[in-house]
Amino acid sequence: MRNQQGFQRGGGGNRGRGGDGDMAPPPPPSGERGGDRKKISLEAAGTAEIRKRYMGIDPDSSAQASKKKRRKTSERKFTFEWGAEEDTSPDYNPLYNNRAEAHFFGRGRLGGFAETEKPTQGYVKALEARGEDERRRAREILEMERKRREGANWVDKHWSEKPLEMMKERDWRIFKEDFNIATRGGAIPNPMRSWKESMLPERLLRIVGEVGYKEPSAVQRAAIPIALQNRDLIGVAVTGSGKTASFVLPLLVYISELPSLSEMTKNDGPYAIVLAPTRELAQQIEVEAKKFATPLGFTCVSIVGGHTIEEQAYNLRDGAEIIIATPGRLVDCLERRLLVLSQCCYVIMDEADRMIDMGFEESVNKILDALPVHNVKPDTEDAENPVLMSKHLGGKDRFRQTMMYTATMPPAIERIARKYLRRPAIVTIGNAGEAVDTVEQRVEFIGSEDRRKKRLAEILNSREFAPPVIVFVNIKRNCDAVAKDLKHLGWHAVTLHGSKSQDQREQALQQLRAGQADILVATDLAGRGIDVSDVSLVINFNMATSIEQYTHRIGRTGRAGKSGVAITFLSNDDADVMYDLKQMLMKSQISRLPDELRFHEAAQSKPTRSSAGARKGAGSANGNGPSEESSLLQVPVGRWS
Repeated sequence: MRNQQGFQRGGGGNRGRGGDGDMAPPPPPSGERGGDRKKISLEAAGTAEIRKRYMGIDPDSSAQASKKKRRKTSERKFTFEWGAEEDTSPDYNPLYNNRAEAHFFGRGRLGGFAETEKPTQGYVKALEARGEDERRRAREILEMERKRREGANWVDKHWSEKPLEMMKERDWRIFKEDFNIATRGGAIPNPMRSWKESMLPERLLRIVGEVGYKEPSAVQRAAIPIALQNRDLIGVAVTGSGKTASFVLPLLVYISELPSLSEMTKNDGPYAIVLAPTRELAQQIEVEAKKFATPLGFTCVSIVGGHTIEEQAYNLRDGAEIIIATPGRLVDCLERRLLVLSQCCYVIMDEADRMIDMGFEESVNKILDALPVHNVKPDTEDAENPVLMSKHLGGKDRFRQTMMYTATMPPAIERIARKYLRRPAIVTIGNAGEAVDTVEQRVEFIGSEDRRKKRLAEILNSREFAPPVIVFVNIKRNCDAVAKDLKHLGWHAVTLHGSKSQDQREQALQQLRAGQADILVATDLAGRGIDVSDVSLVINFNMATSIEQYTHRIGRTGRAGKSGVAITFLSNDDADVMYDLKQMLMKSQISRLPDELRFHEAAQSKPTRSSAGARKGAGSANGNGPSEESSLLQVPVGRWS
């Protein structure tokens, strides 16, 4: 009862206060908590905006950014298009809808170039109506316009399609790159593109055609224009590149301007001398020179060892305009007063580096010191002036011209060049010291002598290579032994080495050239200068003792633009040259480098000079050491080469 009454009182009291309006009812609890959460979310959003502004978007907290595909900077694609309404180039003012074009007379038009001939023709007609002087001016304008249009027509054409007068500097650069020609020196003329543009006399050009020279080689294209300007020349060319004609033809042009030899002058010596390191090369140059000199009425005589002094003195009885000689024998003739050089004004040194290697430096200096000095060129810029150098010094004398052909430039060659050449032009064909690109080089690792002979027989009996074939060995004893084995196999083989007499050497080469012999087995004596046509294969039965000699050996094939193959038998005894041989094979585009050589220990680094010298001293016993030719052709014996 008491609780029920109390409840009633309490309830009545509340109603009484509510009825009196003293106090409003409290808000619902749920409404208060929702407002607090809304306030907190607004503050968090504001904080997030501030963080976004000053710290950037957090990719981890941004759901939208994490879902968006990200693209790398390198993969961005730019679009260069815009809408037509964004293009501000057209002028929308109706006043400019119909633009007036400017009309110029003469060669001018928009940008200074005439698009059609109508403005020019109109200007010419206007000039012709004004009088005779203006008519002449009109003709000049028409000629200028014609030349301009012709030049525009030749701009995009290759140098082989352009006439000579349309050749630009860019065309000449492309021409030199095509033939791998590099030149150094001042005032060097452009090379010749064909024999017709060579500036050679017409009579000599007819002889060139009769001999069978259709297109000039790279060294001929570069060297002949320089030599015709009476410039001293240093030629660095790969073997088999046609160097002989490159110095013989300018030489004939030079001496054709001198008086003919008479009874009074024939004993004063030749007009020109050509020095060669070996007898075979000297006689080869003589044969080539006579093709051009004999029809012109000039006499060529060779002075080499192997023939008696009396025989060669008899050949000189009527004088000779050109003498081709080895340095040793020529010095003997000068010392015995069989020959003088009182009127010699043209000197050519072929294979100059080989002459120095054979110990002829002193002999070469003696010969050059025996030349007259009154016609030496000045060591100034005048030596590069073709007009001054072509002048006669009085009577028959002209400035001396000196040409040197070499494969390398050792210090001895540089000394000779500095002493006797004046401001020479330097012509380099290809890469000096490298094999020509027409020779495919093959290397086979074969150790024993018997296995090499067996492999040699297999190669020859395969009939893959047609004769003539040249086989190189390092010592004379091997030369005769290999030739004997080949004869037993039914091949007609001839030999060429230092112990052969001059008549035997000439007979061996003649049989090979005439097709009477199939194979020539030779030492390094035949490595340089020997030119036998259509040699299909060179076999190095023994690897050469130096990479330079190897280069000249394989240069006996692939000559005059033809292709050839060189096969080399290699063994561990050839470690000194493996590195250089590997580098040469890697540079060749048509040769394959075998794995045995690629990964051989000796081919990984260039050998030191001390180790190489030690191996050379011990290598002669196994047939792969220094060639006996190198010891044979030194100064005492070499003078009679």
